[in-house]
Amino acid sequence: MRIRTGILAIHCAAALLLAYGSTACAVSPADTYAEARKAFQEAYARVPTDKPDAALHDSQLLKSYPLYPYLQAARIRQALATVTGDAGVVDQRAGDFIIAYPQLPVSRTLRHAWLDSLAHREQWNLFVLVYKDTASEALRCESFTARINLGKTQGLASEIATMWLTPRSLPECDGAFTWLKENGLLSADLIERRARLALDGGNVAFARQMIQQLPPERAAALNLWAQLLDTSEKTLDALIASPQTPVEPAALLAGWTHLARADPQAAKARYAPLLQARGLGKEAASPYALALALALAWDREPDTLQYFDLVAAKDMDDTALEWRARAALWAKAWELAANSIAALSQADRQTSRWRYWAARTSEQLGEAAQAQQLYTGLLVDDNYYSGMAAAHLNRPVMPHPQPLPVEPQVLSRLERIPSMERARELFLCGMRAEALAEWQQGYESLSEDARLQAIHLASGWGWYDQAVQVAAAQHIYNDYVLLYPRPFDAEVNAAAEKAQLAPEMVYGVMRQESLYRVDAVSSAGARGLMQLKPSTAERAARALHSSHAPTIEDLFVPSINTSLGATRLRMLLDQFEGQTPLALAGYNAGSSAVRRWLPAQPLDADIWIENVPFNETRAYVQRVLWHSLTFTWLRRGREPQPTTSWREPVRPLHASEDRMADTAHSST
Repeated sequence: MRIRTGILAIHCAAALLLAYGSTACAVSPADTYAEARKAFQEAYARVPTDKPDAALHDSQLLKSYPLYPYLQAARIRQALATVTGDAGVVDQRAGDFIIAYPQLPVSRTLRHAWLDSLAHREQWNLFVLVYKDTASEALRCESFTARINLGKTQGLASEIATMWLTPRSLPECDGAFTWLKENGLLSADLIERRARLALDGGNVAFARQMIQQLPPERAAALNLWAQLLDTSEKTLDALIASPQTPVEPAALLAGWTHLARADPQAAKARYAPLLQARGLGKEAASPYALALALALAWDREPDTLQYFDLVAAKDMDDTALEWRARAALWAKAWELAANSIAALSQADRQTSRWRYWAARTSEQLGEAAQAQQLYTGLLVDDNYYSGMAAAHLNRPVMPHPQPLPVEPQVLSRLERIPSMERARELFLCGMRAEALAEWQQGYESLSEDARLQAIHLASGWGWYDQAVQVAAAQHIYNDYVLLYPRPFDAEVNAAAEKAQLAPEMVYGVMRQESLYRVDAVSSAGARGLMQLKPSTAERAARALHSSHAPTIEDLFVPSINTSLGATRLRMLLDQFEGQTPLALAGYNAGSSAVRRWLPAQPLDADIWIENVPFNETRAYVQRVLWHSLTFTWLRRGREPQPTTSWREPVRPLHASEDRMADTAHSST
C-alpha cells in the first residue's frame, strides 16, 4: 500500500494536540525527529541505486535515528538480492546484523531474505545454521531441501508428510515431495487424503492432479466427486438417471450444494427426483433440503419456508435458524420467525440482532408489553438495532459515551518504549507493515492499563485504524470522541456540499471503508479513504464533468478521493430514488446486486436489510447508518438524534429502466 507521508504528518501533528490537549509536550515526539526522519526517508529511497559503501557517508544524525537499523537491513537485503560471485562479505553483514539486533522485527525480515538468498545459492550448510522454524511455508520447504542435500534426513519423512497434507499446490516443496516419493514413502493413502482435502476445499483442478496419481480403483469415486463439483447439474442428472451408480454421500451432497448455490431453481426441479432415485428418506434428505432452503432464502424465494420445513431439527444449527427467521420475516410469518429465534443458542439469541427481532415479532403478535420491554432493553446497546428500537418507541437516540481517561504519565512512559518509538516513526514514514510489527512487540509487553492508554497513543499519532482496532480488542467501543475523529473535515465538508450530502454520511462511509487510511488498498483494487476502484472513480469524475480522468495516485489524495466517493454515493442515491439503505448496499456490493434484491412491493426497511444475502453488505449498511448517526450526534452538540427515517419502507423503483449502468464496487 502507498502512503503520502507529508499529508499524514500534518494530520498526525494536529491529532497529537487534539488527543493529549494540555498534557502534550511543547515539542511533540513526532517533531523531535523531523530532520532525521527526512534524511532516513531519502536514504531509504536511494537503497536500490546506492553504492556498496553508502553507509560510510551516513551522517551522525541519521545513525542516531531510531530507524537506522531499518536502513542497514534494507541495504543488506539489496546486497543479498543482487549478490554475485563470493557472497561471504554479504553473508557476514547479514549475520552480524541479526546478532546485533536479535529482538527487532526487522531482523526476522532480514533472516527470511537471507535464507531465500542462501537457498537460491544452494548454500545448505549455512542455511541450516541460520534457519529457525517459521510460519513461512516456503522457507520450511527449503529447510527440507537443505536437510536432504546434507543427508540429515532422520525424522524428515513425517515432517514432509505433514506438509504434504494441504488442499492446494505447494511448489516450494516439490523437491521434498519428490524425495518422499523416490524413497517409497509417498503412499496412496497420503495421495488420497490430499485429494480429499482439495475436494473438500472446492479446489477441483488441484484435486484432479492428485487423483491422476492414484490407481483406477481408488480414483473412480474421487473423479465422480470432482465431476459433481465441476459440472453439478449434468452429473446429478446422470446419477438420477442411473440410480445404481455408486457415489459417496459426501460427494453427492457437495455436488448438490454447489448446484443449489449456483442455480436454486435448477436444484429445486431436481430435488424430488434425486431423493427418489437415491432412495433418500426423510432423515437422509434433510441436509439436501437445508442446502436448497438456504439458497432459496438468499434469493428471497417465496417457497423457501417449504424446504426449511423438510429439515430435521438436528440439522438446524444457528446459521440455519437465522436464515429461516429471515425468510419468515420476509414472508411476514411472524410466529415462525419468533419460534426460529427462540430456538437459537443462548449466545446467539442474546445478541442485539435477535433481541431486536424478538421485540419485532412480539409486537406483530400482539404482545405489546413484551415488545416494549425488549425494545427498551436494547436502547443501551449503541448500534443499528438500538437505533431501530428507538424508532419503534418513537424516542430519539442518545448514545452512551464512556470516555477513556488520558493518563499523561502512562502515555509518557509508552512513548519512550523503544519499540513504540520505532512504531511511531515507521508509521510516519509510511512503513505500515513494519510499524505494526514493532507495535505488536511493544504492545505484548504492556500491562492491561497501559494497553488501554495505547489506544490514545495510536490516535495521537493519527494512526486511527490501529486505535480503533486496539480499542475493539480491549472491548472499548463508546469513547466516541476518541474513536470517531474527523481528521478530514475540510475535504469532507467540501465533498459533501458538492454532492448535496450530509458530511456525517460521508464520514460514516469513510470510517467503514478505510478507517481513515489514506493509503488503503483492498483485495479488489479499491483505493483510498472512500475505497474507489479506478473504473468507479472515472464514472464519478465524469458525473462531476471533470475533463481529467483520475489516476491511481489521485485516489490517494484525500480531497480527490473524498470528492469522488461522495459523488459516487450521490449517484447511487439518485439511482435508487433517495433510498439510503439501497445506496449504501450499492456502494459496498454494486447496484446490480441491489437491483436483484429489490422487493416487488414496499417492504419494511429493517426486514429488507436483514435479508441482504451478503453478510458483509448487511453489516456494512447497518454500521454506516450507526456511524453517521454518531457523527451527527457529536457534531450537533450531543443532542438526541431521531432515527424514524430508518423505518421508511424500501420501495421498488418507479423508473422502468435503471438510470445508470453499474459494476460492483467490491468483491464479496
